[in-house]
Amino acid sequence: MTPRFVKALVANSKGEFFELDGYAAAGMAGAQCFPLRADRTINMPFGSEYFFLPDRRPVLFNLDTGRLETLFTDPHDADEPVFPVASFTAPGYTTTLTCAYVESAEARPLPLFSYAAVGWHRGRGRVAAIRVDAHRRQDLRLMPVEKIKAGVGDLRHQMPENRLRAHLERCALTYGCPAAKNFFLGRCEAPLPTSISCNARCCGCLSGQQDEGIPSSQERIRFTPSAEEIARVAVHHINRVRRRAIVSFGQGCEGEPLLAAAVIEPAIRRIRAAVSRGTIHMNTNASLPGVLDRLMEAGLDSIRVSLNSIRKPFYEAYYRPKGYHFEDVVQSIDLALAKGKFVSINYLSMPGFTDTAAEMTALLAFLDAHRVHMIQWRNLNFDPVRYGKIMGCGQTNDRLVGMKVLLETVRQACPWVKFGYFNPPKEDFFTPPASQIHRQKNEDRTLMA
Repeated sequence: MTPRFVKALVANSKGEFFELDGYAAAGMAGAQCFPLRADRTINMPFGSEYFFLPDRRPVLFNLDTGRLETLFTDPHDADEPVFPVASFTAPGYTTTLTCAYVESAEARPLPLFSYAAVGWHRGRGRVAAIRVDAHRRQDLRLMPVEKIKAGVGDLRHQMPENRLRAHLERCALTYGCPAAKNFFLGRCEAPLPTSISCNARCCGCLSGQQDEGIPSSQERIRFTPSAEEIARVAVHHINRVRRRAIVSFGQGCEGEPLLAAAVIEPAIRRIRAAVSRGTIHMNTNASLPGVLDRLMEAGLDSIRVSLNSIRKPFYEAYYRPKGYHFEDVVQSIDLALAKGKFVSINYLSMPGFTDTAAEMTALLAFLDAHRVHMIQWRNLNFDPVRYGKIMGCGQTNDRLVGMKVLLETVRQACPWVKFGYFNPPKEDFFTPPASQIHRQKNEDRTLMA
């Protein structure tokens, strides 16, 4: 049976999007491009955005010739240049192919987002992605602006001098941070940004960008909250959220939280002295096992360790660690597992690298030796072409297996590993995802009433 392709979607010089007759959309994985098929894409999820990519030309599939082509102008209007269109897909979805394009000589680095391949089919956008988490924690439909602003007003009155509360206000209202929005709505997970510094120089750092050609996505916190300020925000959130509350250190607007342990450790102890329920979590690079040990002893319940690769050379090429090594990260993971803590890896994924046979083999070996509880299949927010150059994609003959095959293989080989996108509360550390989702939907309906 002939596959049904997804129609090409391109932009003109004004940034206006339109369908292109005679062409199918194409996706990219490293140096390889593929036409987008309807049966290998999904309807563009609510909350996703279309991106117009300047300084680049789309690679599309010519339906007449059956070949991939790089287009510089509209075939139906030779005077109109065309540009690629990508999707920044909503949380909970992992990209399987990035937007296919060729850079012009003067191309500037893309901003720090992910760029999924997208096309048009039966009156709707279709994107190359897989849903990995059905939880509605960051669904914008559950975040009405008027209720967020009302929450901001209430917290200003309750915590007028709390600097962390004021910082989260800016995160919610200026940067649109979903976690900060949820804090003011009193649902799910609340962020506790604390650290002003970092011991890594990540290529895709959201708040402390080293590359002058790449703008930071958000401003890093400029002060270190006191233990009292942190505990006040955390305890308020845990007491307000009736079930499955989470508070978490390690956000996009801060550095590495382990470097702020001097204030985080007493903050955790204050939280636990005030309330026994709720999950205290940390998103971390896991670079300092000894420091992490102290925080777990204080009451830290779970960690999520960010990795772009299981292989040391590629990990260090992206994270560019200062004063620590990949072996320290692994030691921290083993330490947390030995202490009975819930451990996730934040597996920053990029088609063309993450789904190569070599990386898959390394991941399977790692999971067998270090039995983490969960993989969060999050998209790496970085320019796909530049990431390929950093990782050396296209310089070897490593076989591409595809993101879907990768996920299916890991699921079959490692049935104890949960898949997802969001940090689970401790009540759901070892429960089936479906039951967690059902409970959250009931709580969401109560919130929106």
